[in-house]
Amino acid sequence: MTEHTELLDFNPPYLSPDYAVSVKRAPSKELIELPREWFHRIAGPAFGHMTVRPGDADLTRRGAEHPIGQRIVVHGRVLDSDGRGVPKALIELWQANAAGRYNDASAPAFFPVDPNFLGAGRCLTANDGAYRFTTIRPGAYSAGPQYLFRPAHLHISLIGPTLGTRLVTQMYFPDDPLFAGDPMVTSIPDRRARERLVGRFVEARVEPVGRDSAMYYEWDIVLRGATATPFES
Repeated sequence: MTEHTELLDFNPPYLSPDYAVSVKRAPSKELIELPREWFHRIAGPAFGHMTVRPGDADLTRRGAEHPIGQRIVVHGRVLDSDGRGVPKALIELWQANAAGRYNDASAPAFFPVDPNFLGAGRCLTANDGAYRFTTIRPGAYSAGPQYLFRPAHLHISLIGPTLGTRLVTQMYFPDDPLFAGDPMVTSIPDRRARERLVGRFVEARVEPVGRDSAMYYEWDIVLRGATATPFES
């Protein structure tokens, strides 16, 4: 089996009927190839008209007050197949608040909005591929009649040298009872690959009690190879 085939087995398919969202967004017609000079060669990482600022990676300081919820730090490295850090990759993070509500008009209104939590941030990886976000642990949320709740998770997007290199994945939390039954997780064929979506709680990094106390989670993102992180195609 070639490495390319193995990587395909790690990732969820376009269409996974148990994951209801994929039914609506999976291609149903023949794909159209875009001219490479039109999109794939646009220089990255860039998104929008604003440069990435240091404070963009702290989602807890985007409002007038601290947001409600358990303050956490998520850090790790973006790595290639040889374990080398990938520098200057743009990481975008978006998530629900502590009540399970996204800051979006289409989100179900039965979960409350937190006016001090926008639920989105971004950063560039350092020369060794390191990244760090400070945020709030998201709540589980109802996701329709097929499954009552989705586990707590962070949405992660990575953009490399061009916009055509964008990858999207999710990070989950250890010991979440909803993880094993999540349709996004079960759509990944390989069990070991599913486990690579779970961040590791770093007990030694729990900061002292105080205004800025936080619990630390470590999660490396591997772009390719035998231990690659699963990505949505």
